[in-house]
Amino acid sequence: MADGPYRFHQPGGGPFYPAHHTSRNHNRATSPPGRRPFAHDTPSPSRSPGNAAMVHNFGVYNQNGFQQQHMMNGGQNHQRFNGLHIPKQQQAYHQSQHHNAQQQIGHIGHQHNVSGGTYQSATPNLHTYGQDHLQNGNRDDGPEDEYNGNEHWQEQQRLYDECREMCDGHHRARTYAQQSKSSTFGGPLGAAADDATVEDKVRAATAQSQTRQAWTELDLGGQGLRALSSNLYQYSFLTRLDIPHNALRELPAALGQLKTLEYLDVSFNNLVSLPDEIGMLTNLKTLLLCGNNHLAGLPYSLGYLYKLETIAVMDIILTEDAKQALLNGGTKALINYLLETMPDDYVEPPSEREWHQLDEVIDTDADTFKTVTYNILCERYASKQKYGYVAERSLNWHTRRQLVLDELAGLDADVVCLQELDRNSYDEFFRKELSNLGYKAYYAQKSRAETIGENAKFVDGCGTFWKDKNYVLLDTQHLVLGRRAVDRPGAKASADMLNRVWQRDDIATVVFLENRFTGSRLIVANSHVYWDPAFKDVKLIQVAVLMEELNKLAEKYAKYPPAKNKKPSWQDDDDDQREPAPSLEYSSGSQIPTVVCGDFNSGPGSPVYDLFTKRILDANHNDFKGRSYGSFSTDGMSHIFTLKSTNSLMEQPFITNYTPDFVDELDHIFYSSNSLRPIGALGAVDPEYLKRVPGFPNQHFPSDHLALMAEFKVEKQRNPQKVEADFGPSSRRN
Repeated sequence: MADGPYRFHQPGGGPFYPAHHTSRNHNRATSPPGRRPFAHDTPSPSRSPGNAAMVHNFGVYNQNGFQQQHMMNGGQNHQRFNGLHIPKQQQAYHQSQHHNAQQQIGHIGHQHNVSGGTYQSATPNLHTYGQDHLQNGNRDDGPEDEYNGNEHWQEQQRLYDECREMCDGHHRARTYAQQSKSSTFGGPLGAAADDATVEDKVRAATAQSQTRQAWTELDLGGQGLRALSSNLYQYSFLTRLDIPHNALRELPAALGQLKTLEYLDVSFNNLVSLPDEIGMLTNLKTLLLCGNNHLAGLPYSLGYLYKLETIAVMDIILTEDAKQALLNGGTKALINYLLETMPDDYVEPPSEREWHQLDEVIDTDADTFKTVTYNILCERYASKQKYGYVAERSLNWHTRRQLVLDELAGLDADVVCLQELDRNSYDEFFRKELSNLGYKAYYAQKSRAETIGENAKFVDGCGTFWKDKNYVLLDTQHLVLGRRAVDRPGAKASADMLNRVWQRDDIATVVFLENRFTGSRLIVANSHVYWDPAFKDVKLIQVAVLMEELNKLAEKYAKYPPAKNKKPSWQDDDDDQREPAPSLEYSSGSQIPTVVCGDFNSGPGSPVYDLFTKRILDANHNDFKGRSYGSFSTDGMSHIFTLKSTNSLMEQPFITNYTPDFVDELDHIFYSSNSLRPIGALGAVDPEYLKRVPGFPNQHFPSDHLALMAEFKVEKQRNPQKVEADFGPSSRRN
């Protein structure tokens, strides 16, 4: 043999050629690229011998035939016939290496046991080429030939062929490097990032936030991996992960931690199941699962992947309904089918949120009350486009509003502040239902309701409810924050004030209550400020206006006359012996117990939060960015209250808003710490539950926000006593 000196032999290994033979590849139209080896098993002194089970026969027989050597795992695709795998172009006879006895299309008749995380089926799988059956690309006509005219079926075939060909080690990385030889990179890619200097790492660690990661893609394809290191799941910045053509039988639940992934290729492994946590990868746009012909079914949690554009599932056993969904509508239809057919008990309900007892109250006659704040997600805002990870039945308003009502009934608070409550829902449902629970209410809408006619009933606003048996209403206020900002004394109607603040219709309400049986008074503010992060200055101005108005109202309320007719119109048997108490007097507005509740779209460390809790904010704050807002821009912002957030009493971070794209602390109950002492608060959601669901709302939580509740004890006023100065014996001389 002419090439005898250059050929190596291994048992079952077939012929191999040393590297210098590849220099002639470019002269052979059907040869593989020069950078690709002839086989994965080329002997090397630097690594162990290959797995015998992975070795393919590279011997070429029937040389007068079509010679289609389309090897599934490791073989080179000699693109004959433009890569079209059509029966009419296949050989009329079987070559000796086709293993005819194993050519089963679709595993028909196989009974696969499916775990509770997938739908069960013995339906033939969506299959064209069996990974365990075909090694050269030829196949007989199968039952799936009827789908050949279907565009979505053809897409599955195309994806299958592409994935099958990318069988050499680090295929993605090699291809990228080949294409980018002439490119200049701003930083290291892949494993090269590990060679960064210590100085670079220290500099990166000192940055407040990493705006750009040096590398975001990882290729572990074709390495024969049977397991993945747990360290992999610490790379939360990854946007692409390629692990095809390995020997993985399962993926760990920790995969769900890689929430920034947009591309995941696990094709041609030995997967037998997928973790439910794969549904946490809601940024995925491409998911390649084909070639895993032991994978019986897909987990319902894939239905959460509402951004998914491409899925490859050929070789996977699907139910007939799932297969029809894919054939009729492609990836989007399959994902929606999994979402809408997901059983309500697919995800176990979370454990009850823990009640944290912050302080003990021994006196049974102590003046205490519970307050709830809750953004209930207005019906008009809960669109399928925005909440694509939520099943229609869970997004349905009638379902969600009943869950909200049930939750409020269970919490049984004395004061309830709701945001995103539209007029129609207030009039037709909540006012009536909460009245049956003993509440009275005050409600106000956002200002745009004044100009849109009949549709005004769908505009949301803020509703405040209080237990009628305990409180009597003294006063209410409806604050349109944009208007108040322009109309305030000394305000300058600048272009910024008009264009950025005045036109926003966000509001706040104020309710002034008196306890029937203790005489203590309570100011309850309820607000929902602007949400857009690009308008931080607007949020800050809105809160500054709110607190400025509260300053004036509190001073006014301190002079309020005693309440009359405090006896409730109805009383429970337990209340028959209680008599109304005289109204308490307050020396100043800051002495009146005050709670400020709402969705402020701001968390700890933000200017809004600082203004609430620090009482003063400098005029030159960065959020203003040099804009002109009258005296706010020249004199700063301040208020008279000593406010704290009940969230600060909880374990941090404390989440109040939970969606796939946004998780943060936005809702607060601020309380006047000089007159109110927190004695209890509702804790966080079970963290284990949050590892299984990508966001709210769902069948257990009716809104994308959480209800917050805290209990307070009204502190007795400290009346300062007059103290005469003592200047010593000399001062007492006659």
